[in-house]
Amino acid sequence: MNIDPRPLYTRATEQIAALVATVRPEQLAGPTPCAEFDVRTLLSHIAGGTRRIAVVGAGGDGMAVRPFLDGVEDDRWSAAYDEVRTEVQKSWADDARLEALVTVPWGEAPGRIALSGYVMEAVTHTWDLSESLGRPLALDPELAEFALGIARRVLPDERRDDEELPFDSAVPAPEGADTYGRLAAYLGRRPLS
Repeated sequence: MNIDPRPLYTRATEQIAALVATVRPEQLAGPTPCAEFDVRTLLSHIAGGTRRIAVVGAGGDGMAVRPFLDGVEDDRWSAAYDEVRTEVQKSWADDARLEALVTVPWGEAPGRIALSGYVMEAVTHTWDLSESLGRPLALDPELAEFALGIARRVLPDERRDDEELPFDSAVPAPEGADTYGRLAAYLGRRPLS
């Protein structure tokens, strides 16, 4: 894989930012497809994971960064997410970061591979949040195609028995599922309704 994932990651963060902007305070305690997260916790994880990849892009130890952003007031999620996604753009601006070996939760990899994995994570959590909010916006199918390709490449079913892995084994996609639905099913997620 020799693509530059930065434009895709930027598009993914723009899509998340648009979705986060739709969150109403009464939705924050609502359920998500991630059974252990409510919407507030999912937002915290999305922002915290984004901060982690910013630290990785800057050459820091992303593993030392908790993948949750704590202390965000309920009316500040959009601003908090915009801050961390801006950090990512700055930290990955140097082309050399794409070839540098970095350490991420799934191991050591060149930056371009690590950032591609974070595209997959961002797009997956976009689906999670969209499902939680009742699908308020149309989602970019090209991002889902890229993320599904990455998921199929790095997460074969036989590796999913690892308790450290945040994805369950694949489940059947609902009939007529779009690419986001197929991605979610491949990662073991089910729609809320």
